[in-house]
Amino acid sequence: MATTARGPGSWSENILQYFLRNNQITTEDGAQITWYHAANHKAQMKEALKSTAHMVEADVLLPSNGSDHGQPIMAHPPESSSDNTLQEWLTEVVKSNKGIKLDFKSLAAVEPSMMLLENVKKHLKRPVWINADILPGPNGNSRVVDAKPFIDTVTSFFPDVTFSLGWTTGWHPEKVNEGYSWTMVKEMECICNELNQPVTFPVRAALVRQSCSQLLWLLKKSNSYLHSKNAGNEV
Repeated sequence: MATTARGPGSWSENILQYFLRNNQITTEDGAQITWYHAANHKAQMKEALKSTAHMVEADVLLPSNGSDHGQPIMAHPPESSSDNTLQEWLTEVVKSNKGIKLDFKSLAAVEPSMMLLENVKKHLKRPVWINADILPGPNGNSRVVDAKPFIDTVTSFFPDVTFSLGWTTGWHPEKVNEGYSWTMVKEMECICNELNQPVTFPVRAALVRQSCSQLLWLLKKSNSYLHSKNAGNEV
């Protein structure tokens, strides 16, 4: 995988370097980066922006009921409506110094969202991650975002963005849960090996231990990094 320039203020700047440069962390240690997840509705968005979190994550989809004139909204399935549109969300977030991660739940929401992002790009001199689950993973379902049109659409607008490319996953507390298989990581590497953008892989924290060999191989092959998702009391 080739890499693009990741200079200060670019959307592809390494988040550790960004927050260290801005004196928000003291060392290049990912454990110092704090997140606010699912900052979708206006109340959660306001709470996230007032919080000490470095990165704010939110979910984007198109409303299924025809409201908001087809504008992308901030919601996580099974929700299909929201009191917050992406345009409103961006208007507030650009006033902060927080990095952002937008998690896309459907391909249809991507292009109109990129158009909105393009309008505020000059105000976003910080890490921006664009995320989608593009492959089925351990105990995951097949409801993935089609990888090629997703990547092509985002890249056509923003060649310097950081991609966050993941797998759908599940967790069964009453049985042994398999980790990320060799087939899964090799399929991901095949998708990523031609990308110029930096890539981070969101992985389910509870599945990392049983997948160490596979994930380390993927990191070495793709010149990328992981960030883990902790879902409740999974062990």
